[in-house]
Amino acid sequence: MTPLLEYKTLVDVEDVKHLGVIVGQAFIASASESESFLKSVGFENLRVICRDGKVAGGLATLPMGMWLEGQSVPMVGIAGVGIAPEYRGGGVAIALIQNMLQELYAKETPISVLYPATQQLYRKAGYEQAGNYCTWEISTQDIRLNKPPLSLQPIADLNCEILHQLYQQQAQLIHGYLDRHSSIWQRLTQSEEKETVYGYLIGKQDQPEGYIILSQHSQANETVIQIRDWVVLSHGASQTFWSFLANHRSTIKKVTWQSSIIDSLTLLLPEQNAKIKHQKRWMLRIVDVCKALQLRGYKLGVETELHLAVKDDLLTANNNKFILSVANGKGEVRQGGKGELQIDIQGLSSLYTGLFTPHTLKLAGKLDAPDTALLAATEIFTSSAPWMADFF
Repeated sequence: MTPLLEYKTLVDVEDVKHLGVIVGQAFIASASESESFLKSVGFENLRVICRDGKVAGGLATLPMGMWLEGQSVPMVGIAGVGIAPEYRGGGVAIALIQNMLQELYAKETPISVLYPATQQLYRKAGYEQAGNYCTWEISTQDIRLNKPPLSLQPIADLNCEILHQLYQQQAQLIHGYLDRHSSIWQRLTQSEEKETVYGYLIGKQDQPEGYIILSQHSQANETVIQIRDWVVLSHGASQTFWSFLANHRSTIKKVTWQSSIIDSLTLLLPEQNAKIKHQKRWMLRIVDVCKALQLRGYKLGVETELHLAVKDDLLTANNNKFILSVANGKGEVRQGGKGELQIDIQGLSSLYTGLFTPHTLKLAGKLDAPDTALLAATEIFTSSAPWMADFF
């Protein structure tokens, strides 16, 4: 007899307790840590899957946006995917993800993003690599920029609106940045029991040009500044960013921060001493092909048309031919056309963000197209490398 699986969008208090235990065990966290995470997300954003009436697993959905070529595309981030050990390997995880995607499609969500614990599961559901998350590090002795051109002001309240405004100014310029969920802001700015979070505005109080949010740690006999979040909106702010960190060299050995795989901040450094300490790729799923292609931005000056034939075994409305017309930085989509560029929903995710070029995707067997369609796709989707500073 096939076990009965039930996907639930309205999660009651008892279900949340069970999910907290499952998530805690899955991510090697304490009960209080997993409970705190679930509360920060909001119970209305939790989803569980039950087998024969018992909670077998669940996940958190984070409604937010992703900045792509200057436009914030509505996006749902997926976090805290956990399946109880006794139910693993029985198809519960893929059923959970597929049900969640069908729910997102019904709600007209264009795209979904997650960080995979395993790519195989999420590829089965149509996700694919779409952008980078990199942690950099440098010794404070190697920075050697000691005179900040701008002043720094300590921030008493890290929940202040000016931080959100400065972040948005930077975010809309970075391909792949998040239009953040409140739980991400909370995690970046909240001090913990053994950790204090500090914040500094860069520039004048009434006209700041950036900020730094950081905490300090002692790891394996090394003292470290962990930059939790940063914004620099001018050359002076970039110089002040590095000068501020260099002036910690008497007590701090090294600094870590999140940035792109090619970090323009390091251009200010005297030598190539900054290194990528950790790098991984997040995955994206096109949930609604029409909405995803219409709502992202496109480079000004590009005026062309692309005929796609998309294969999607799960969300069958995407399993169709589409014509994407791009002009004046915007895209229009209609069904039909010649279907010259043949691509599955996974390959479309990598193409959509520009992580890989159409030519590279063709070599990898992710798409097939004549040269004219490849050229149009290259014009439309080639961009700066997509990345984000947030992990969720």
